[in-house]
Amino acid sequence: MKRSADYYSRLARQKNFPARSVFKLEEMQERFSLLKAGQKVLDLGSAPGSWSKYCLQRLGPRGRLVGVDLEPVSIARPSGGRYRFLQGDIFSAQIPTTLGELGPFDVILSDAAPRTSGSSLVDAQGSLEIAERVLEIAVSILKPGGHLVIKVFQGGEEGQLLQRMKSLFRRARAFKPKASRGESREIYFLGLFFAAKVEKKA
Repeated sequence: MKRSADYYSRLARQKNFPARSVFKLEEMQERFSLLKAGQKVLDLGSAPGSWSKYCLQRLGPRGRLVGVDLEPVSIARPSGGRYRFLQGDIFSAQIPTTLGELGPFDVILSDAAPRTSGSSLVDAQGSLEIAERVLEIAVSILKPGGHLVIKVFQGGEEGQLLQRMKSLFRRARAFKPKASRGESREIYFLGLFFAAKVEKKA
């Protein structure tokens, strides 16, 4: 049954999540078992914080979560060092450096998206640039066997990104959650079981 956008927005408010996007991650979790208790997870593009809140619930007291966004999150931050938020730009030098110090990670999630311009072509290109940056970061700090989720806007050359992910993971596929708006061009690329081998320099 296809649910309306308003249905998911109301349900998010009822369950005290900042945004309806939580149900996209929930569906991916139910389908692909991305998150497990005790893992270390990175949430890129985490504001307003629905994905981070959901992750903290799934990871339990031994899990660790790092969130990154240009904007602050609006969720309560648990005590005990389980959650760290970095406000900054993934295209900067500092954020990837800090993440390298905090990693490696079992799972990397990215719901990051560009500010929309009204041009589907421009927005698709901006989304692809973010997605490529996320993959670049993931390759350096994702544990072997780890999982990656990247949001992209369809309409550009995103197919090449998925092909690259297929060369880096045992499985890679596109997935559109039911909670995505019908008119939305967003889709998620999932890389399951990171298997890249670093080539040795001669």
